[in-house]
Amino acid sequence: MMMTRGGAKAAKSLLASARPRLFSTIRTISSHEALSASHLLKPDVASTWIWTRAPTIGGMRFASTITLGEKTPTKEEDANQKKTEKESTGGDAAGGNNKGDKGIASYWGVEPNKITKEDGSEWKWNCFRPWETYKADLTIDLKKHHVPTTFLDRLAYWTVKSLRWPTDLFFQRRYGCRAMMLETVAAVPGMVGGMLLHCKSLRRFEQSGGWIKALLEEAENERMHLMTFMEVAKPKWYERALVITVQGVFFNAYFLGYLISPKFAHRMVGYLEEEAIHSYTEFLKELDKGNIENVPAPAIAIDYWRLPADATLRDVVIVVRADEAHHRDVNHFASDIHYQGRELKEAPAPIGYH
Repeated sequence: MMMTRGGAKAAKSLLASARPRLFSTIRTISSHEALSASHLLKPDVASTWIWTRAPTIGGMRFASTITLGEKTPTKEEDANQKKTEKESTGGDAAGGNNKGDKGIASYWGVEPNKITKEDGSEWKWNCFRPWETYKADLTIDLKKHHVPTTFLDRLAYWTVKSLRWPTDLFFQRRYGCRAMMLETVAAVPGMVGGMLLHCKSLRRFEQSGGWIKALLEEAENERMHLMTFMEVAKPKWYERALVITVQGVFFNAYFLGYLISPKFAHRMVGYLEEEAIHSYTEFLKELDKGNIENVPAPAIAIDYWRLPADATLRDVVIVVRADEAHHRDVNHFASDIHYQGRELKEAPAPIGYH
């Protein structure tokens, strides 16, 4: 009985001493204290602090504030704030699909640079910069062809020819949609090749001779072709589904092919680019015949290839065809390097070859 009473008294004493620590206390400042502390707060805001002790997790303190009498912004202030946010983000950037988006605030302070054209006007594309634009070299020989001589050459050549048959059957003379599909495939090899060379460079602790950048440039250039033709030919749902299927199959097939034989992979891309030149030549014929409307060139194409303001779809097809001819040369050249028993790093990469 004595032990029970003693234990009860000890528990009561412990509870009484621990009560301030286990339960939160709220202290509301008086009006006099609020007025005396007004020089520390905003003129129209008074705050109350709520402190909570939690000894079970190391005695950490948690605090929150309850804002009293917070001023509601007026319509004029709200409009000024929105205007400031729009100016800080450079307005609607046409290349980034961010119309109506608010500025993105970041703790890290990563601010987008305000870029202007040579004439001082604002640059509106996020997907590429002014220093990445160029004038296409239209003097390149479009008729050059690598005659297949070895088994791998013939395999690459007939692989590409076999892929052309279902493409002709599906698209027929819808060259806008055909170009869109072609570019979704043509942008894959450069990325795959650049990625594998990048990993090889890391494994072997050696430089690539610039070929990583050259192949990634090719992939980016092909992607810009796609971004351009997306403005001309709006793909239907089943064409989008076809793109997903074809890209998935082609990416993995080319990845394996490049691992097994880079010279075969580059040769196949060289032949693929030759077929692209043929397709764009047929596209031009249809435009000249009037079977396809020669609409004004998309704004993205005018800025990317530095075309005149009154450029048309025909001008776009001409510069895209010239790009494909340059990619043809680069990939046949890369394959020739491998055929001579050398590595790509032993030959300077054709960076910026447009």
